[in-house]
This record gives sequence, structure tokens and C-alpha cells, in this order.
Amino acid sequence: MLAIWKKEIKSYFYSPMAYVLIGFFLLVSSVLFFVFNLASGYGDIRWIFIHWIFILVLIMFVSILTMRILAEDRKNGTEVLLITSPVSITSMVIGKFLAAFSVFLVMTAITFIYPIITIAYGAPFTVQIIGGYIGFILLGGSFISVGVFASSLTESQVVAVVISFVSMLLMWIMDAVSSSFGGFISKVLNWFSVLARYEDFYRGILDISSIVYYLSFIAVFLFLTVRVIEKRRWSQG
Repeated sequence: MLAIWKKEIKSYFYSPMAYVLIGFFLLVSSVLFFVFNLASGYGDIRWIFIHWIFILVLIMFVSILTMRILAEDRKNGTEVLLITSPVSITSMVIGKFLAAFSVFLVMTAITFIYPIITIAYGAPFTVQIIGGYIGFILLGGSFISVGVFASSLTESQVVAVVISFVSMLLMWIMDAVSSSFGGFISKVLNWFSVLARYEDFYRGILDISSIVYYLSFIAVFLFLTVRVIEKRRWSQG
């Protein structure tokens, strides 16, 4: 698993992909931070974590970040070598997930400069900001697991981007859609909504059940990814 992680990390940072994606994300978030915080003198940066532009850019970031992580191996024929190597399929999938997640964590760590700047201007570093970052990291991990799963379904990186982007977009708007229904359907949609729990972190509510939900969400999609690859291996003999 560690070898897979190292290989994927190198492929990200030895190419322009990671730098371009991180740079674009930070450009958008920095513009939002300047306009709504620095220019207006507003010290609370929590709104960034739930702003629709921020979430949409995150979805784009993850879709592109994960598009090649399994699809490229399948297209180049190297997937056969990976699944027949001593490393288990589960370790391979987890290693690739952790590599993409590591790139995401690097990007997230750079955004710590925003609360540091607001603290320098006298704004307090509150539990809501800490909760917002914890929720953002868990949300990012959940989206990455979906992206990895989408990449396992096809050898086309373009198709993988479309599948992951549409899937995450539906997860994003599910909370809003659920309000259009009532009763049991609304409760089911709310339960599956990743954004409904995300907003609790934004408010500073560190609910253990929400943390378990996100970790379970990640585990389920990684499990499904493993099953897809195993099914393909057995079908090919």
C-alpha cells in the first residue's frame, strides 16, 4: 500500500496536474476571501466552507484529481500487472485513495493562511472554524472516494470525470431536493445527503455520528471500488 501511495504521489507532483489544480482552487478561494473578508473587514471565514462557489470548485477539483487514478491503469494495461502483484486489490485501492487525499490535504493546509490572517486583524480562532476544517476534510475524503469509484468503472478519463462530477453534484443538491418532498422520502434523502451533516461542522457541532457517517461513506465506496476491480479480474479469467 505504501509503495502504491508513493508511486501515485510522485505521478501527481512530477506532473503539472497537482500544481494546476491546487493553484486554481486557491485562486478562487483567495478571491472569495479577499472580497468577502479582507475588503469588507469581516473576520468570520466560516461561510467559505459552505459557499456554493467553494463547493462547486471542490467538486471540479476532486473530479479531475481522481479521473486518471484507476482509469489510466486500465487503459494502459497496467491494471493487470497491479491486480496480479503481491499487493492485494484492497491495499492498491486504499493506496491510490490516500495519494489523492494527500494532495487534497496539502491544498487544505495552504488555506490555513486565511484564519491566520484574520487572527492578525483581531478575529478569534473559534471552534466553528476548527469544525469547519474537520468537516471540509471529511467531505473532501468522501468526494475523493466517489471519484476513485468512478475512475474504476471506465478506462476513459473523460467519462470518469463526468460520472464523478454528476454523482457529487447530485449529492450536493440532495439536501435542497429533499425539502421538496415530505415524510419518509425526505428523511431518506436527508440521511444520504453529505451536505446536511457538513453544515453541522460549520456550526461547530462535532457530532461523533456525523464523523462515523463520513468514514463509513468512504469505506463503502472504497469497498465498491474493490468489488468492481475484482469482478473485472475474474471475468477476464
